[in-house]
Amino acid sequence: MTDGAASRFHSDLPLTSRAGRAAYLDRRLAELYPETPVPLNHHDAYTLLIAVLLSAQCTDKRVNLTTPALFAKADTPQAMVKLSVEEIDAIVRPCGLAPRKAQAIHGLSVLLLRDHGGRVPRSFAELEALPGVGHKTASVVMAQAFGVPAFPVDTHIHRLAQRWKLTDGRSVEQTESDLKRLFPESHWNALHLRIIFYGREHCTAHGCDGTVCELCRTLFPKRRRPVAVRK
Repeated sequence: MTDGAASRFHSDLPLTSRAGRAAYLDRRLAELYPETPVPLNHHDAYTLLIAVLLSAQCTDKRVNLTTPALFAKADTPQAMVKLSVEEIDAIVRPCGLAPRKAQAIHGLSVLLLRDHGGRVPRSFAELEALPGVGHKTASVVMAQAFGVPAFPVDTHIHRLAQRWKLTDGRSVEQTESDLKRLFPESHWNALHLRIIFYGREHCTAHGCDGTVCELCRTLFPKRRRPVAVRK
């Protein structure tokens, strides 16, 4: 969003437009969630990177139950490479996809030591070059560890953006692009967490069909039929 668009963002736009819905959602979600703590327990960029990697196809709650044991043994690349893939696998197994995740954790730790002085790189390209690190994982690390504007799109955001008619949802990439155009860049890092919090608490996959929760009812008061969303 350009500076000019951002300056008009809080004008009284109709909810019948994407821009109007975006402006309303931005204000209301900030009221509902003034604080935006990162759901994954971590204490630096490296432990956040590992936690986000483990969260793929796994709940944050399960990750937070698993990482204490892992980080007690290794919370730096230097310590992690001293563990075998099998040892890592045994610890992270509750998170699912354990063999692949364990291999990625060990492999990226090796590369951090070899290519980055043991530090997590601060660019999307370098992060996405690491084993097991896709665009969403890199976006979370860039946003929450380094404060770089990013809009990671998880299943909750992808679902809600479609229910709120902010995107057609034909792909996660399209959803991310549409949301970045609709919201001011300075809001992205907090807003993506606020949407996740709301999606988990109120506009869930089965608890709301686009007609039940507060925001769906406010944005679409005449909606009567469930909204089909793309995964």
